[in-house]
Amino acid sequence: MIYTDHIDSLRAAIAECGREVAVVAAVKMQTKDTIDELMRIAPDFLLGENRVQEFTAVYDPAYRWHFIGQLQTNKVKYIIDKVELIHSLDRDDLAREIEKQASKHDKVQDCLIEVNMGSEISKGGVAPDEVDGFLKSLAVYPHIRVRGLMSVLPNLGDCDELRSMYRMLKTVYDRAAEIEQSNSEFAYLSAGMSNDFRIALECGANMIRPGRALFGERIYPQSAI
Repeated sequence: MIYTDHIDSLRAAIAECGREVAVVAAVKMQTKDTIDELMRIAPDFLLGENRVQEFTAVYDPAYRWHFIGQLQTNKVKYIIDKVELIHSLDRDDLAREIEKQASKHDKVQDCLIEVNMGSEISKGGVAPDEVDGFLKSLAVYPHIRVRGLMSVLPNLGDCDELRSMYRMLKTVYDRAAEIEQSNSEFAYLSAGMSNDFRIALECGANMIRPGRALFGERIYPQSAI
């Protein structure tokens, strides 16, 4: 089910922030029919999937796809020729595999560096103070182009602590942008999901990844719980 009133509310929030913002609809657990319906209603949206197996099951080359979840090195080959942007580049072995697979397709793969702002063990991402060094290390890979940063912040609700973390993320992004000042393609700060995209927009994000705000609560199969 698509919540068209929620889409209207999301578009209004974007309009209020006064800048261009890309919407990556997080389609985790959604059917192909639901995805097709969303694309009819909001053809300007991008599509983001968290898991490779689910991605390959619903992939349609007619749409623009991003991979927004944690990516295992042995799964890169299944998505490398299908996604515009990988949001979760966060370690050397993954960079090497993306380089290897992208070179096979004679493709320069656009990626975002994932930043772990909350130091959460359960989440991937580079520590904020290690972003600059990791970014510089990627210069040796001719088939990887870094387009910006991504982060999944802790689910804290609308509070000062979360705003402070988002502002810190923007500072990390601005510092990385200075390092990449010769790279005109470094342009995205992907942050903010259904519960916090308004705060993310307030603090400088220009790419958001709503899911429940578009589709309602996900119903997980028993085997996935």
